[in-house]
Amino acid sequence: MTQAVITATGLFTPPDSIDNAELVASFNAWVDSENARQAEAIARGEREPLAHSSEAFIVKASGIESRYVMEASGILDPERMRPRIPERPNDTLSVQAEMGVAAARQALDAASIRADQLDLIIVACSNLQRPYPAVAVELQAALGAGGYAFDMNVACSSATFAIDMATNAIRAGSLERVLVVNPEICSAHLNFRDRDSHFIFGDACTAILLEADHLAQDREHFTVLGTRLVTQFSNAIRNNFGFLNRLADEPEQTLDKLFVQEGRKVFKEVCPMVASLILDHLESQALTGDSVKKLWLHQANRHMNDLIAQRVLGREASETEAPVILDRYANTSSAGSIIAFHLHRDDLQEGDVGVVCSFGAGYSAGSVILRKGNAC
Repeated sequence: MTQAVITATGLFTPPDSIDNAELVASFNAWVDSENARQAEAIARGEREPLAHSSEAFIVKASGIESRYVMEASGILDPERMRPRIPERPNDTLSVQAEMGVAAARQALDAASIRADQLDLIIVACSNLQRPYPAVAVELQAALGAGGYAFDMNVACSSATFAIDMATNAIRAGSLERVLVVNPEICSAHLNFRDRDSHFIFGDACTAILLEADHLAQDREHFTVLGTRLVTQFSNAIRNNFGFLNRLADEPEQTLDKLFVQEGRKVFKEVCPMVASLILDHLESQALTGDSVKKLWLHQANRHMNDLIAQRVLGREASETEAPVILDRYANTSSAGSIIAFHLHRDDLQEGDVGVVCSFGAGYSAGSVILRKGNAC
């Protein structure tokens, strides 16, 4: 049977970066302004004063120290606190397609593959900037790619779900080369005035090239031994922004049109679900936690990753075994586990096994078991 192999990846990192000190200064300036505006209501006991954020709080809660964003000045302006990303004319390349081109070209160049040799492009991410035409089709045209293209959204699990679709198509023999692209502009759906989440997200774009194994025997590659997906409905992570919002009688924006989550509930419910997914998936491939040299996990929260890695490996994981990139990238949604794979795979030897795993809203989770080199 034809095997699917990953032959290259690409990473676009935005030009702007915001560290915790800058983010906290902006947030606290807004808090002071809002508390002053509501001083009389606070004095009457009708309203609780807003609390400051701090660098120590952010690092303790998440492990995040900084994040890359598409535009920093608007986020750091206490009067605005959202990025300035102007709408572009329809005849201009969209922001997400532009990000996708940068990551895609890096992956294609690394594999010495031309865009017209692609059979399919999947743009998979948490938030798409428009319903149609598909950003994937726009990206296909910008690259001069062959085949066809479509968008998909499974929140933070979008990349692994797309890898599953690509793998199945290659194994079935219907396609030979698939490019998965994950353009995440998470800063645009984050409420920077929410103390519990204003630090969580960053922006980035990744690309993953999958090919039929017979096309890549003379190049470095990672064989996809197996993929496994799981979903379980939950309201604990939610974003209600959508086209039906304009039909509501109340014109004001409400907080649920941005990212909201019940952090403690997510931690309690998602960690065991993901650890069980990985362990069951490994067992189906006659592997165990001891077989795994790398865990490229979704980069949402350091404590979640530490716990999941410990349950999979049966012990505390080293930085080498479960690499962390969220300290400088923050949570980049579907791109996070792929960034970890992109940056932390060169030390693996032929035959070594690793797992790419993403998880998030839905709940959804995807596991991809990889072996460096051929399947056997």
